[in-house]
Amino acid sequence: MSDGGLAARVGGSVGAFDRAEWNALAGSDNPFVSHEFLTALEDSGSVGAGTGWQPAPLVISAEDGPLVAAMPAYLKGHSQGEYVFDHSWADAYERAGGSYYPKLQIAAPFTPATRPRLLVSDEAYAAPLLAAAEQLCLQNGFSSAHATFIEPEQRTLFQRAGWMLRSDIQFHWHNRGFADFDAFLATLASRKRKDLRKERAAAQSQVDIARLRGDDIRPEHWDAFWRFYQDTGARKWGTPYLTREAFDLLGERMGEKILLVLALQEGEPIAGALNFIGRDALYGRYWGCTRDVRFLHFELCYYQAIDAAIELGLSRVEAGAQGGHKLARGYEPVETVSAHWFADRGFRQAVADFLERERAGVDADCNYLATRTPFKKA
Repeated sequence: MSDGGLAARVGGSVGAFDRAEWNALAGSDNPFVSHEFLTALEDSGSVGAGTGWQPAPLVISAEDGPLVAAMPAYLKGHSQGEYVFDHSWADAYERAGGSYYPKLQIAAPFTPATRPRLLVSDEAYAAPLLAAAEQLCLQNGFSSAHATFIEPEQRTLFQRAGWMLRSDIQFHWHNRGFADFDAFLATLASRKRKDLRKERAAAQSQVDIARLRGDDIRPEHWDAFWRFYQDTGARKWGTPYLTREAFDLLGERMGEKILLVLALQEGEPIAGALNFIGRDALYGRYWGCTRDVRFLHFELCYYQAIDAAIELGLSRVEAGAQGGHKLARGYEPVETVSAHWFADRGFRQAVADFLERERAGVDADCNYLATRTPFKKA
């Protein structure tokens, strides 16, 4: 596809593109759209043949020039690992006689973290990039294209192109210039503050806690975390998404952007939480354990993340999808947005009607949750 000296093309992998060119577009804000993260998933077999996530990154370049726009995109044969649930759409589409899969998914795989989905050197390239995604679907008979967890600044770019927006809720912790965890606790109502202190004390009394980054994360630490990850994956979604090799590659390629929090008893790791470090946020991703310790999940995933964000001077912690229990621990409701395009006009209208009704419910939920935060009331 070409337009006015610009050429759009689909690659078989992010690894097929020059790392420096891709990262120049991706920027340093978010680790999940970096060349290092996306190729680690490819090279480890976490995405690709047999996974239902076939890499199909879309790029735009000037003739004989560098990339000016890109998007991480995948041909999806199912709806797992997305955290924006469209199973009811798929069922309705299939009942109407269509084939919902494959669809085009514009996302960082298995990662419900809000950041750019259109990696552009100039916003002027957003429209042709989205047009290329639509054309790819039309030429190949794909039912639809979906961009999940798009950053607020890019929402209007999708709207201008006629894509429909869908809202949901996550829980994020916001750093309001706190000097330490106690300064954060001072903003909570007295009873909530006491509850958090009791939870931390109960968990910390039973384990030693280590926070590891970069070269401090050794193969034996990844071995331990792999056991935790497999246990959680098997209980939550059946088959873990990432392979064991993925953790080694992530550690090798972007270890300084990883924070691994381990809980140990007599020197043996019994639980862990994996976080990624962005320019202004800490992203909690995976957790698991081999022994049950009361409140340890909260300590490793939420309180240690707050400690780390304060120490690193980060503005927020994004603790992943869902989880109303985060609210009582100082994580506040935040709207997240995805964008959707359908080739079939009739189905597009049906989804638009559904989204209008759903949005009213999401807004009501968000407003209610905002009144249930643990902070002192004025």
